[in-house]
Amino acid sequence: MKNYVRAWTWTVLLCPLLSRAQTPARPIINSTLSGQVVDRQTREPLPGAAIHIKGTTHRVVADEHGKFNFVTGQKFPYILNVSFIGYQALETTISGSPAVIGLAQANTTLNDVVVVGYGTQKKSDLTGSVASVPPRALQQPVSSFEKALQGTVAGVQVTQSSGQPGSGVSIRIRGSNSITGGNEPLYVIDGFPIYNNNSYADAGVTAGPSINALASLNTADIESIDVLKDASATAIYGSRGANGVVIITTRKGRAGRNEVSYNGYYGVQQVSGKVGVLTDAKEWARIKNEARVNAGKAPYYTEQQIAALPAGTDWQDAAFQTAPLQDHQLSIAGGDEKTRYALSGGYFKQEGVLKHTGFERYSARLNLDRTLNPRFKAGASLTLSQTKADVANFNVVRSLLLMPPVVPVYDESGKYTYQSAFETPLGNPVATLEQEVNKTTTLRALGNAYGEYRLLEGLSARVSIGVDAISNKQDRFIPSSLYQGANSTANSVATIGNRVTTTWLNENTLTYTRKLGARHSLNAVAGFTQQAFRTENTTAGAEGFVTDLLSYHDLGSGAIFSRPGSSSSTWALQSFLARVNYTYDERFLLTVTGRADGSSRFGAHNKWGYFPSAALGWNINREKFFHARAIDHLKFRVSAGLTGNQEIGQFQSLATLANVLYYFGNNLVVGFAPNRIGNPDLSWEKTAQYDAGFDASLLKGRINVTLDAYYKRTSNLLLNVPIPYTTGQTTALQNYGTVSNKGIELSLNTDNIRGPFTWSSGLVLSVNRNEVLTLGGGADYVISGPSIAKVGEPLGSFFGFKTDGIFQTGDDIAKLPVYLTKNKPGDQRYVDVDGDGKITESGDRTIIGNAQPKLIGGLTNTVAWKGWELSVLLQGSYGNKVFNQNKQQLEILSGQQNVAVSALERWRTDHSGNTVPRPFEDPAAVNSDRFVEDASYLRLKNLTLSYSLPRAALEAIRLNRVKVFFTAQNLHTWTRYSGYDPEINRNEQTTLTQGIDNSVYPNAKTFTGGLSVTF
Repeated sequence: MKNYVRAWTWTVLLCPLLSRAQTPARPIINSTLSGQVVDRQTREPLPGAAIHIKGTTHRVVADEHGKFNFVTGQKFPYILNVSFIGYQALETTISGSPAVIGLAQANTTLNDVVVVGYGTQKKSDLTGSVASVPPRALQQPVSSFEKALQGTVAGVQVTQSSGQPGSGVSIRIRGSNSITGGNEPLYVIDGFPIYNNNSYADAGVTAGPSINALASLNTADIESIDVLKDASATAIYGSRGANGVVIITTRKGRAGRNEVSYNGYYGVQQVSGKVGVLTDAKEWARIKNEARVNAGKAPYYTEQQIAALPAGTDWQDAAFQTAPLQDHQLSIAGGDEKTRYALSGGYFKQEGVLKHTGFERYSARLNLDRTLNPRFKAGASLTLSQTKADVANFNVVRSLLLMPPVVPVYDESGKYTYQSAFETPLGNPVATLEQEVNKTTTLRALGNAYGEYRLLEGLSARVSIGVDAISNKQDRFIPSSLYQGANSTANSVATIGNRVTTTWLNENTLTYTRKLGARHSLNAVAGFTQQAFRTENTTAGAEGFVTDLLSYHDLGSGAIFSRPGSSSSTWALQSFLARVNYTYDERFLLTVTGRADGSSRFGAHNKWGYFPSAALGWNINREKFFHARAIDHLKFRVSAGLTGNQEIGQFQSLATLANVLYYFGNNLVVGFAPNRIGNPDLSWEKTAQYDAGFDASLLKGRINVTLDAYYKRTSNLLLNVPIPYTTGQTTALQNYGTVSNKGIELSLNTDNIRGPFTWSSGLVLSVNRNEVLTLGGGADYVISGPSIAKVGEPLGSFFGFKTDGIFQTGDDIAKLPVYLTKNKPGDQRYVDVDGDGKITESGDRTIIGNAQPKLIGGLTNTVAWKGWELSVLLQGSYGNKVFNQNKQQLEILSGQQNVAVSALERWRTDHSGNTVPRPFEDPAAVNSDRFVEDASYLRLKNLTLSYSLPRAALEAIRLNRVKVFFTAQNLHTWTRYSGYDPEINRNEQTTLTQGIDNSVYPNAKTFTGGLSVTF
């Protein structure tokens, strides 16, 4: 009984305490937290950012404007954890509401998704060598997106061959593979593969730089660019993957976010520098007199005439101008959970630094994606563009340099001077720029539509159809008022060319993605694709017009009709492809790829080619034994595979006939004659590539490193091989020869300072060594002008004589080897390479330089603070040479044309210690090492200063983003090269004759200011 009473007593006493313990504690303060998550530098909202109160279950996700709002039940202050994909996670203390939280972009990209052939992958799962162009590089004011790759991607060499607005660039990924075939990468724009052959924008009548066919794509429309470099990454493109693949993804709308944006800039351009030529008429006149006297003739000028000469004409000053450029784009993008859209329109105009040259582009783009039901989605992309280019004649720059300073731009009546009064035939280049018509107009429509259906869980089928249609028209007119026109057959010339090119594409793929248990992941792609191409072009012309007023608009009014021309060509490609990506426990990665291509371009016995590859990856940081705390991620990769090159033109395997004109009796008759021997065994150029590398992230993403070493061997080179004359032909295209490339690539990205003030750096370095291993058919070399492809040497080598100073008055010239008949003091001495006592073409010419660089790279530094951002890109090349044909011409001291300023140090009896020979009429131009110059350079490629308005100011004016910026491009170049620019190539995309500077349109430095606004 006592125990019973005692138990009840304790129950009564403890009940109030138990009741209090079981009652939830009331919040001390019922606080509400609201705010916005933004990019710390741009102040752009980050929709979908995750906000979490540390130590609680309170979590919210930011809306489409980056804003969040929730009742916390917590007392200020407390700690928030904020995260967003692509940004550094932030832990911050909040003391009140509202709160604006700025996140910094993460330098680590391991979780970023990159686009690979027929799919996407996280960078941490990649086994191939794939690099992405930094987003900042795509925001620069450039006419064509390829220029954004320069100095930003390891292993990619970008050469701006000409400063002509709208002109093409040459891109080499891990060196040059082919001698006569294409070396440019394959471009894939929203799934549509395109080979950038600039001749697609050339209808056959232009005498000037070609216009870049890819300049029709507005850079502002591009979301990302990914570069596939090794065989594991490119084998999925088979016969077109040997030169690398550049995958371009254009901007799309985002679900739950509707916005209107304007981006624009305006700027000016100036020629970076001038070539040093004489502008002093008196000095030039003295050189002309010396040339005549040394040739045994009387002087041209008397001393009184020389004294009376005017100051002289600076022809470069007369032709160059400060040229404006501008770009404007308006875009509308957005969508909901079922539909995403992006619509944009743009206008770009760039006048050239040479007067009366320029480039203009109108563009429009639509991207549309729609989820029709849980299983089926569809989409389409369409780009429309029109480009117009006024192109400078190839000979204009040559004439600017060679026109003597004693010739004025205008005559006494105020009209253009007709021509040079001396023996070298030169028309007035300033008049040519103004009066000659050389226009290129291109219309392009590139569209692709797809449908994707989910057959089973993890298995989907995709069908896409695309068309790329290009219509190009070129118009050229040389009036009778110009020297070139007056010296034609009938005083004036007009030519018109039209080219229509159409490509269609159909791709059908199955994709299977499956997680097998806790450790196994599988992603597989298989498909069938087909693509066909057709081009037709026509040319027509006339000469001898009654009036120049009609220009090229009335060919029928010409007195003489040029022979018209037309042609048509086609090719087709059918392919089967497959790729399997397997991951075990996120540690071990395996990729196996295969593609079979059947191409109409090759011989009947070799229509199909097979291109396999395999790669392994090991995420060693996921191993239990790995305890390096400073290393966040470490992955090793190896790959091997085979890719091909089909870029040889059409019908090359077939025997063909060409029309010829001949007289039969007194009548002109058209007939046909063989012009090519067939080769049914013609096959692909095959490139076997091996790659080993690693990717590492250290110190919580502060340091990210990628290092690759590779070896490529291209065999079955397509070469025109000599054949017996009894065949009726001199050469035939056959598979001979081998070229190798080997190199190392380094990409290093660092966050040097984090916090309110940030400093990040990006460094890319590339080393490539190229070598011609064999040429086949017993051949040891192929010569073209000053260039040679020689076994044991790299492509782009220069071939000529080595110089040994100047013959002096004390030399016993009779006992020294001489070249041709030059055997007097002041003439050039050459090295007797073979030691036979003579200077001969066959025995003493040798390798005198090479156009390929030993090292290329770029360094980007970006600092930011409170909306301000400064980005600086240094880009450079080391070890490459240029054959300066401008200098070769300008050091011909014949007195018939202008000369380089180095002529002031020419050999004379009273001035013998120099390298410039004495003046002499009609000397022959000799290819020698005197004209091979070191073209190494370091360039301040880009400097951009920008300011983004803070959130408070944006809310006051009801805008989402406002950014103003100033950019300077090509601001300064450190180089010893004496020409306009060390980054040139007269022959543009050609590999054999690369690195030649001859009358190339000079590049310019550019200053722009711009504005970016998002509503």
